[in-house]
Amino acid sequence: MTEIAPGLADPPHDAQRLFRAVLEGFSHPGRIVALPQPPAGVGPMSAAATAFVLTLVDRDTPLWLAPRFDVPAVRDFVRFHTGAPIVKDEAAALFALVTSDRAPLLEGFAIGTDPYPDRSATLIVEVPSLSAGPERLVRGPGIQDRATTRINGLPSSFWSEWMANHALFPCGVDVVFTAESELLALPRSIVVEA
Repeated sequence: MTEIAPGLADPPHDAQRLFRAVLEGFSHPGRIVALPQPPAGVGPMSAAATAFVLTLVDRDTPLWLAPRFDVPAVRDFVRFHTGAPIVKDEAAALFALVTSDRAPLLEGFAIGTDPYPDRSATLIVEVPSLSAGPERLVRGPGIQDRATTRINGLPSSFWSEWMANHALFPCGVDVVFTAESELLALPRSIVVEA
């Protein structure tokens, strides 16, 4: 048995603080949000991915783990601190921890249905950097006019996948990119241009 990493030092207050930061990310898509005092990363998870999991994943939200994250340290941590069921089938997951080298990146996850678009997955995608990649223009709800994003480490097919995902709106997956102690949200409502 592995030793389970500690979770939040002050769960009620830390979860509220981190939830507000995640909410800021979703309210301002494409904006890099530095998480205030995130917990230490667990195994291969960054501090931002660890904070997101501790803040939003619970016993009612099945979690899928990419092979890189499907290790005892992460599985035991998730089960102990969140109670979330870890699922083997991508389509059964409401949250997924994904590596940026997966191609196609978005395929196989729940996209919701027209009556229930909220029954879609949110992907937490670990990337090397949120500020060192090719520049892309983003526009949509929460963005005044246009903004730019520079996510590094995505497969070349990702942006065409994103256009297809956006075309499914109000269905489709949402993505949160994480790197070190920062995150950037990309809800399905957002248009990305080269």
